[in-house]
Amino acid sequence: MKEMGKNNQMPCISVVVPVFNSEETIIPLYKRLISVLRNLTDEYEIIFVNDASVDGSSNVIKVLGKKDPKIIGIDLMRNFGQHNALLCGIRRAKYQYIVTLDDDLQNPPEEIPKLIDKINEGYDVVYGTPDKEQHGFLRNLASITTKVALKKVMEVESARHASTFRIFRTKLRDAFKHFNSSFVIIDVLLTWGTRNFSSIIVKHYPRQSGKSNYSFKQLVIISLNMITGFSILPLQIASILGFTFAIFGIFILLYVLCIFLIMGSGVPGFPFIASIIAIFSGVQLLAVGIIGEYLARMHFRLMGKPQYIESDNT
Repeated sequence: MKEMGKNNQMPCISVVVPVFNSEETIIPLYKRLISVLRNLTDEYEIIFVNDASVDGSSNVIKVLGKKDPKIIGIDLMRNFGQHNALLCGIRRAKYQYIVTLDDDLQNPPEEIPKLIDKINEGYDVVYGTPDKEQHGFLRNLASITTKVALKKVMEVESARHASTFRIFRTKLRDAFKHFNSSFVIIDVLLTWGTRNFSSIIVKHYPRQSGKSNYSFKQLVIISLNMITGFSILPLQIASILGFTFAIFGIFILLYVLCIFLIMGSGVPGFPFIASIIAIFSGVQLLAVGIIGEYLARMHFRLMGKPQYIESDNT
């Protein structure tokens, strides 16, 4: 018997799963997904976006697609990254709600009904926040760093609960249908269409096989890309630093003039002058570097670098 949402209507669900080197978990994930979805609705689809895996993930998805018409398999020409793969699947989805989750079974499909019940309370986006993240110390630390950056960029309180396990209304993609930058952060794009976010605690299990595709370094890079790609915070910091050290320079000038007027000589000492030059040069280089990051993004956007390219073998 199908479970009804709180609005007494069966939900129509598109599930998008970015896949990378997960041939061992795709079939167990598929079986658990259809077990849940068949109890919720007759109208569902599962979209596997293979982000140029180097194992047998593509073949597993093709076999499932031949057996089940509700499976849509998409192969990307090369590895574009998780968020780009998600964007590809999101643009292919056709139903009322889109659910996204990872391919490693850390996000249990059995928690999807919780997300549906929560979004039916009137929200546009609902995150499944892990009760306890099953990662190592550095991975968890990097995840916290990413969420802090995300909160600053998204400017919504629920950003600290953000996760890859989420549900949102498909109509939100209209807000970013013309977005063509190769730097993609799905959570930020969702804020272009709504501020009506919420979250709910869900279970989170250890990875079933293999290792995480995100290292500490990669997550830190994502945080930096997020801030420089979707906010002007670094430019504001550069402006504040420039203003602060300009004031500092004025005080140094006044100090030098006072010493000259009182003692009749300049401020002695090469270390003093070298230190001042080093400080100001460092700030200038920092500001130039930040501006360079923004110019680089403009450069790549003008180049028309693609967000993703689907393979003909799909």
